Amino acid sequence: MTTPDAELPPARAPGARSAADAAAADVEAAWLRDVYKPNEPNLTLRGIIAGVLIGFVMSLSNIYVFFKTGWSIGVGLTACILAFAAFKVVAALGGRPLGVLENNAATTVASGTGYMTAGGNAAAFGALVMVTTAEPNKLALVAWFGIIAALGVFVAIPIKRQLINREGLAFPTGTATAETIRTIHAAGSGEGTSAAKVLGIAAAIAGALTVVRDQLKWIPAQWAPSIQMMGHDVAKWTVAVKTEVVLIGAGALTSFRTGWSMLFGAIVTYLVIAPQLFEQGLIKVIGGKPVSYAGIIDWTLWPGAALLVGAGLTSFALDYKSIVSAFTGLGAVFDRSRRGEPQSGIAAVEAPDWWFPAGLLLLTPPIVALMYFMFDIPVWAAMLAVPLAVLMGFIAARVTGETDTTPTKALGPVTQMVYGALTPGNLTGNIMAANVTGGIGLHAAELLTTLKTGWLLGAKPRHQVFAQLFGVLAGAAIIVPLFYIVVPIAELGSDAWPAPSAIVWANVSKAFVGGIDALPHSSKIAIFIGLGVGIGLTLLDKAAPKALRAILPSPSAAGLAMIVPFSNSVAFFLGAAAAELVRRHYPRYAPNTVPIASGLIAGESLVAIFITVIHLF
Repeated sequence: MTTPDAELPPARAPGARSAADAAAADVEAAWLRDVYKPNEPNLTLRGIIAGVLIGFVMSLSNIYVFFKTGWSIGVGLTACILAFAAFKVVAALGGRPLGVLENNAATTVASGTGYMTAGGNAAAFGALVMVTTAEPNKLALVAWFGIIAALGVFVAIPIKRQLINREGLAFPTGTATAETIRTIHAAGSGEGTSAAKVLGIAAAIAGALTVVRDQLKWIPAQWAPSIQMMGHDVAKWTVAVKTEVVLIGAGALTSFRTGWSMLFGAIVTYLVIAPQLFEQGLIKVIGGKPVSYAGIIDWTLWPGAALLVGAGLTSFALDYKSIVSAFTGLGAVFDRSRRGEPQSGIAAVEAPDWWFPAGLLLLTPPIVALMYFMFDIPVWAAMLAVPLAVLMGFIAARVTGETDTTPTKALGPVTQMVYGALTPGNLTGNIMAANVTGGIGLHAAELLTTLKTGWLLGAKPRHQVFAQLFGVLAGAAIIVPLFYIVVPIAELGSDAWPAPSAIVWANVSKAFVGGIDALPHSSKIAIFIGLGVGIGLTLLDKAAPKALRAILPSPSAAGLAMIVPFSNSVAFFLGAAAAELVRRHYPRYAPNTVPIASGLIAGESLVAIFITVIHLF
């Protein structure tokens, strides 16, 4: 079987098409021929019900873990295993077993539901209740979260073919989920592939390591060198190697270029820029306490976010054809003669590009109305939020595809800074304008992650779009009640409920409530430098020959490394380097890379979730 991510020979007679277009057409034709399974059940009623129920359980876990740690739990890997296990019981009772693509669709529904309490939504809600004593209307909040999430789904549509079909971005969690679904179903049917065994062994090792580290405390969470820089212990800056394997697994599923780019960005950030920040007095030591990672990224957040934005907007501009095609296709909605036009090839399978502008036209008015009536944002400023959020959604999707991390922490403050200048003094409006960006980016990236799973398994993309919409609408109905039932509002920001991400959003909004002037002069300069580097690297990547591109750092990976802990970038690099070593020097073992990496991710994440929930209760 031809794998969808394999490099295929260029078309011999492209005609008027460019070589890139011809190669993309070949990849899509190979997928239709060798991978796509049009006759297998995809989205079914029982799959939707199972996905919503599993997503509800995952949303409970996510809301607990997020307000305790600031991190969100991945839903896809857990959901596909829970769905498989549930339907094994159904099959034992005489029901029809769950198919591979039916599991994929149920997992997509669960992702849509479970991620409603993650990232941008939870941070925005937490920040909102921290800065205001007025309780927002609960039904209006349900509509707010649901509409934003739905628009995020539509934003993913026009860029899916570019990021997944043509560029083959890794979307590591999506790849790991596909491998997990494939192997558990193969093993469950009695075929017992070697990949299933490898994945199971890797998951068992990762799970055991997690128990030994997090529950029994027999090994430390990290190893840190005893190094002093500028009189500070660099371990406090996260310059360490963690004993977690989940990011090593994610790194193994990406390119070596992404891995070394993250390490490069981390070295520049923590070992070059950070000491200079101390020397220049740009980071203050408060109360004699050592400055931690949080103190450093208060400054590096801005050039890092600018680098992501510069690279993302440049990539967006270079890929203008996808967006133009989407709006051109919108004419089919109004032109009766074109509605009946037969579609062929990949166009007959993919979600039509015009769904994006149609969704944009349908959902923008209620978003603007809610921003005006709920958060006192002027209509003209509210109308700017949607196109800004769409652009940020495109950026977030690309970064997620390369690094497996959705950069809501980096892109949210960009929106907060913009709205601090546009609507000074409006604190709640500032927070919720950033929620538009964070929510759309989060759900666009999440749909693309599940679409990557479907691409590898041969699923129907349109069914996955419908599945994600079912999921987010179900999630919107439960998200607000869960916030008020599960989270003690009065305790947010306390030792019991630290809510670190919500505090960051609230503090950034307070800082920028008067506009961009609140930003230090050095940070403004760093923003322009970050934008320039992001634009320059992206243009170089587009124009350079293949040999040169391999040694150019990925702007998305390098920018993200300026925001995440140093130890995360190290783990990512170790995984990417190990996978590259196997590919180059031990090619016979290369097919085991994906199941091993998937097992590491699944094993640690599932056991860590279990331990975390036990401790919370």
